[in-house]
Amino acid sequence: MKLLVFANVPPPHHGQSYMVQLMLNGFGGDHRWGRRKTTVEPPSRFGIECYHVDARLSRDSKDIGKFRGGKIFLIFWYCLQAIWCRFRYGVDNFYYVPAPGKRVALYRDWLVMLFCRPFFKNVILHWHAAGLAEWLETSVQIRSRTVTYRLFKPVNLSIVLSRFNFADAEKLLSRRICVVNNGIPDPCPDFATSVQPRRRARFAAHGKLLANERLDAQETAAAGGDPQIIKVLFLAHCSHDKGLFATVEGVMTANRQLAARGSVVRMKLTIAGNFVTARERVEFDRLVQAREYAETVEYLGFVSGAEKRRILSEADLFCFPTCYFGENQPVNFIEAMAFGLPIVTTRWRSLPEMLPQDYPGFVDPKSPGQIADALQRLAGMDLAESLREMFVRCFTLEHHLANLAEAIHSVEKP
Repeated sequence: MKLLVFANVPPPHHGQSYMVQLMLNGFGGDHRWGRRKTTVEPPSRFGIECYHVDARLSRDSKDIGKFRGGKIFLIFWYCLQAIWCRFRYGVDNFYYVPAPGKRVALYRDWLVMLFCRPFFKNVILHWHAAGLAEWLETSVQIRSRTVTYRLFKPVNLSIVLSRFNFADAEKLLSRRICVVNNGIPDPCPDFATSVQPRRRARFAAHGKLLANERLDAQETAAAGGDPQIIKVLFLAHCSHDKGLFATVEGVMTANRQLAARGSVVRMKLTIAGNFVTARERVEFDRLVQAREYAETVEYLGFVSGAEKRRILSEADLFCFPTCYFGENQPVNFIEAMAFGLPIVTTRWRSLPEMLPQDYPGFVDPKSPGQIADALQRLAGMDLAESLREMFVRCFTLEHHLANLAEAIHSVEKP
């Protein structure tokens, strides 16, 4: 089966571009003539040949979703590449990642569908973002909804990440809908030997200290020598919508409550990620100038590789109280599960489907008080093994690629 992949890979680095890169590598790389094939899996394993148009429109994370005149020219250029591949290689299946609820991104989708769709037999949409159907019904004029439906409907296949995503696929009258979880390469294959023992010791120590009990020297050493510090990690784009400022206030509120109770325990927040807007960066810098915040908050910027593994291994809790409109199955969330990190998060979009229904770390969006309570509640709960097990069962790259290939092949069936 031949598949035209019309989607960008990093840079800029975000969940969607990363997942497209994993798919291309897993399916044997780009088969366009003259392209270097970065083959990770045997090309024949899944029976899919990918012909990739790297439809990169944004220079960096700050440029995503913004209008720029040069983007229109790039769209035309990428569409011409797709049409050329259609006839040069005989590719008749068109894979595309539709927009979240953003006007500029929606207009991009209009142009791509207008120019490319007539040349391809099957259109496959992979819904990495969620909420387009709701946005079309509540935030745009009827003329925009009409144009969207006219250019998209019907779709041969919609691949969704969760049951929440079904509304988006059904809005465009998808003939077939398949649920395929995201999946990543295991970032912590030595979890049982290098990470879990330390986690257990620290959770036990935190539980004792929060109950105003003392630790002996052996317990202190097993917990890394600093069991009185609960290390909270925020790893995402740094914005209000992703929950950065709610996380900061939640950690500060928790520390004030702990101090008021006379506890020796304190929380320290590590933040990793790029800022989306200059305004939010200025707001953050002004906030952490205060001494109380400066002693608690550490900002690392964008991290990857060994540094990313280090902060995930050393963290005690993962805080991600997102209310981002297009949130679906974020990669940072899956990485935290792989490292067995208890997660404080919101009942937002697809996130509740990734965790047990009675999970104790759910909070409302933009609620620092609830975040403070959840952080203290989870600090002494050893959930590492159960979260790691959920990752292995549902969110590994092997499961993702196998299920994704099966879904894509389904367009060839009656």
